[in-house]
Amino acid sequence: MKGIIFTEFLVMVEKKFGLDMVDDIIQKSEVPNQGAYTSVGTYSHNEMNALVKALSEKTGIPNSALLIVFGEYLFQVLAVQYPQFISRTNSVKDFFTSIETYIHIEVRKLYPDAELPSFDSKTNEDGSLELIYTSERHYGDLAEGLIIGAMAHYGEGKLLKRETLPDKSVKFLIH
Repeated sequence: MKGIIFTEFLVMVEKKFGLDMVDDIIQKSEVPNQGAYTSVGTYSHNEMNALVKALSEKTGIPNSALLIVFGEYLFQVLAVQYPQFISRTNSVKDFFTSIETYIHIEVRKLYPDAELPSFDSKTNEDGSLELIYTSERHYGDLAEGLIIGAMAHYGEGKLLKRETLPDKSVKFLIH
């Protein structure tokens, strides 16, 4: 995983729970680099799992809820740091249909070693948007948070359904 995910996770933890909590979860998780992440570095997703688990244990908030909140937060951060990905779209549907055809192509130019999830999208006959999130890291909760963040950003859409598919991909239905 790219370091920006780690650095922004720790920033979010500091904003929501304080600097002492950041120190506590870094210590508790026993991540190899003691929490010294760079935004352009690449790190194991197992380190993120350990940080989230440590935060969950310290706060009593389930991992899934923490990842959803982080996804919402992360969308806002990425919208500010990479406005070129947001400014060219006018809706949730436009944004998610541009992920594979534009955003991930541009991200790979910046970070050739990035292991990106996929968001396959299709519009159903009733106008709803179906998204299939696929990743070897299985961060469906983080994807849900990103979707919620996008819906808030564009002021539209409602997540109607989330379903884990047999291959562990996650299908989201947005209306």
